[in-house]
Parts: sequence; structure tokens; C-alpha cells
Amino acid sequence: MFISNESVSDEYMVDWGERLGCGMNGSVRSAKSRSTGDECAVKVIRDRPRARAEVEMHAMVMGHENVVQLHEVFCNELKFPGESDATAKLILIMEKMKGGELFQRIADHHHFTEREAVKATKQIVQAVYHLHVVHNVAHRDLKPENLLYVDKSEDATLKMCDFGFAKIDNNDLATPQFTPYYASPQVLEAQKRYKRDKTYTYSKSCDMWSLGVIIYIMLGGYPPFYPAQAARKGIDKAMKQRIADAEFEFPVREWEMVSENAKNLIKELLVVDPEKRLTIEEVMRHPWLISDAPDIPLFSPHFIKSKDALASALAAGNRRLRTVELAPVESAYNPILIRAKQRQKSTTFKTESGPQGDTLDFEEPVDMSCQINILRTALCHMLNLLHMKSEDRVRSSDWEAWESLVRSTPVLAHYSRYDSKHITNQIALSLQKTIVAMKE
Repeated sequence: MFISNESVSDEYMVDWGERLGCGMNGSVRSAKSRSTGDECAVKVIRDRPRARAEVEMHAMVMGHENVVQLHEVFCNELKFPGESDATAKLILIMEKMKGGELFQRIADHHHFTEREAVKATKQIVQAVYHLHVVHNVAHRDLKPENLLYVDKSEDATLKMCDFGFAKIDNNDLATPQFTPYYASPQVLEAQKRYKRDKTYTYSKSCDMWSLGVIIYIMLGGYPPFYPAQAARKGIDKAMKQRIADAEFEFPVREWEMVSENAKNLIKELLVVDPEKRLTIEEVMRHPWLISDAPDIPLFSPHFIKSKDALASALAAGNRRLRTVELAPVESAYNPILIRAKQRQKSTTFKTESGPQGDTLDFEEPVDMSCQINILRTALCHMLNLLHMKSEDRVRSSDWEAWESLVRSTPVLAHYSRYDSKHITNQIALSLQKTIVAMKE
């Protein structure tokens, strides 16, 4: 891409005092074109070979609707506060993204659903496909901060930015470029070997691992891998080991509303062996991206928005990974035990509303936790049914399990009026509300 030596101030009014953000190699500011009045973003980076490589990578891949556009580049002598002398800097004039980062949008969205997560993922996947397949380029720093919305409208386009680590994959990717939470096992191995073994390389599949982490956080609200101390920043030995072993889980509280298709995709992306990890072409064909996902609110905005909630979730994860505890027999899902408890003395409990807004009265066993576990199990089967074609549901094991629970559980008796073809997101949402009401 042509780099102009003309003064950027002749063409653009740059607001040097306003920082929109900070990329991997430099800060981003706001500007306006003097000739058209159009707003744009300005990224300033020190002029050196690595910076020029970033410009070339960005110029190569920007011809796609899900990649931030690079309009032009200047090279000027600039001096910023704290610098003793003016130095040559590259000034990248880019499309201004007014919708904010991916996770900020989720945090601001009080009712973020799995269906909306699919919508965002499809756009990320399109950008990665453009890099991997069309240009054979590895981004190497795929993370939410580098995924920005054009504007704040509901149907805004999501775009990839910051190509400071991007490189063509000629089987020679060796530099350990990464952001801790999103680093693949191979990139961490490259970091370990970098100074003593120059022959070790990794591939653009590192982006696929990062994609798996992003999807996990979108749906759960916190990362699958984290330091031993939740408040600690960066990466420690415990976190490195978890990544190396792909040691993660789907805690029931945050993941009971998430479909099996979504979990399956994450599990197939967070695979240690890059040869067994899904490619971007395989992700595009995955059932989660081509079928209708549940339109049920997730817990993720709560965790993404609240640092305290996030810290608590990570601390709980650390406790789960450090110890193995057997749950009390009375809280286990055991059909024989459940029927015995249902014969015990009961009390009446009311939920907010049934599937069509009517009030439900049902008998509740003395052990509330056991009852909640049954409803959670029923909800999981219902969510799986929502991913199937209506004509396939009646022959599935999920429908068989759902019917069995409805017949044996008084709380669910109200749902017996719905056949397999009439299970909807609205009905699933009503069951979720019942579970929440019982917890309270």
C-alpha cells in the first residue's frame, strides 16, 4: 500500500486528545476528513519494519465486509508528550467503528441470547475464513477487543481489526504472539521453546482455538482458562497447564440454558492437537451455525459486565478444579429417589406463569434442590429438542426423556398438553422462569 509523506494535518483534523482505544502496536484516535467531513479512526505506530508489515497485511485482507477498512497511510515526524524528540511514525487512516467492542455490546445487552451469539459468531467466522482460506493469513491475536461493531444499531456489522501480529502461514509461524486468555497450546509451546529451539512452528489453527475461547465467553460470561488467583492478571503456571491439557468445563448454573450444539462446537475447537481441531471450513458447516439456536437469555452479560461476578465465577472454577466432592445422595438425579420423595408430604408452590401466562399450582417435594435438578434436566432436553426439525423430535431420545419427566413429575404435568412439534422458545423460557422462581 502506498505510504504518503505529506502531512496528515493537511488532509485530516485529528483529535490528538481523544483516544478511542489502544491497539497492539499503537493508540487509536478520532479524526475528520477536511474535504468530506467524514469521521475516521487514526492509528499511530512507530515506523519500523514490523509496523510496515502490519500495513501490508491489513491492506491485503481488507477487501471483506467483516474486516475494518484501511483508507490510506501517512508517514510523518511526530513528537508526543513524554518523548524527547520527534520520530517517524506511520499514521493509519481507518474506518471508524462507532458500535464498540463485541463484549461491551454483550454487557450492555440485558437479554443476550444464544441466537444472538450465533449471529455474532457467523460474522467472526466469515472474517477468519477470508484470512485463512482466501489469503492464508493467521491473525494470531483474535480476541473480543479486536472485534468491533460499525454502529450501535441492532443489525450492525461486526468487523475484525488490528493486524499487528498477522502473518502469512508458510509453515514458519514461530514467534509467540498472543493474548493470555486466548493463546493456544502450540503458541505457549512456542513461547517456551523460542530462544532455544528455532525449528518449532505452529499454524493458523491457533486462531481456531481463540475462536473457541471467544464463543465460550460469549455464552458463559467468563473464560474457560484462567489463573490460579482470579484477581491476578496475565498467565501463570496453573493456567498454562490448563490450556496445555484443554482442561475446562461447563458449570451447570451458567450453561444449563446453552444448547448441546454450542458446547460441541467449543469442545471441537478447544482441542490440544491442531490436526484434530476444527478448520474454519468445518466450523462454517457446524450444526450450531446452520440451525436455529434457542432465543433464551443467557447469564453471560451479567458476568461480562460485573468484575465481582466474574471473579466469583473464576474462584468457583478454581475450587471445582482443585477438589472432587461427591454431591449428597438427596440432590442426585435418581428416578427411584424422586418418586419416593414425591410421595412425601408436599407443600404448594406457585410460579410466575405457565407457558401461556397462566398461574401454575403444583406440589413441591420437601427437598427443593432435588426438584430444581429435575427441572434443569427437563430444560436441557427441551433445548436439545429446539435444535431438531419438528418432525424428528418424536423419535429422539430427548423427547422420550422429556415425556418420562413430564409423566413422573407433578411440577411438569402442565406441559403434557404440548406435543413434540409444539415445543417452542416461549415454553422453554417459561420453564426457565419456573426454575429461577424456585431458587428465589
